[in-house]
Amino acid sequence: MSASDDQRLQSPAAARNRDPILAVLREHLPPQARVLELASGSGEHGMHFAQAMPGWQWQPSDTNPAALASTRAWQESTLIENLLAPAELNVITRWPAEWQAAAFDAIVAINLIHISPWQVTQTLMRQANEYLSDNGVLFLYGPYRRGGQHTAPSNQAFDTDLKARDSSWGLRDLERVEAEAAANGLLLERVIEMPANNLSVIFRRGAR
Repeated sequence: MSASDDQRLQSPAAARNRDPILAVLREHLPPQARVLELASGSGEHGMHFAQAMPGWQWQPSDTNPAALASTRAWQESTLIENLLAPAELNVITRWPAEWQAAAFDAIVAINLIHISPWQVTQTLMRQANEYLSDNGVLFLYGPYRRGGQHTAPSNQAFDTDLKARDSSWGLRDLERVEAEAAANGLLLERVIEMPANNLSVIFRRGAR
């Protein structure tokens, strides 16, 4: 990522994948929706999605101060009314009670679970069960292993690099992620192959 003087970060990966991801979200989210984005990074995804879908109230979040500053700078420079100020949020901590009182229609996590310990995925599933509305969507995007195997040599190389940086990181087995979701009332609805050997994985929460 590169930063400008006004703190806005620019991610080439976000520029490449934002339109394919938007197409999937449009297909699975209603035109009017409250959306929580985890690990928003530069904030470009939220800016792009909120601008394209005025009926989505988009709540970005992150733990990284630079990411929060970037998201805030994008919000202030674009003045997109349905793009909310970013929240400082660590997935494994307790989320704000007011969010539970007004449940989200969707929770979006792009490139999160392979760049975090497995505990983050486990906690995410529990929190999604609590904070999603009935029939709400949990959307995950990124690379996965399937059937215990990498789906491409580039993914295997990426997995090796991630584990070299932090032994608790790495590409997850999709089947294990699905089992963790199911244990928390989230059923796998669809897996969509995306560019660059990534997947969009859609879970849906049942009625309480």
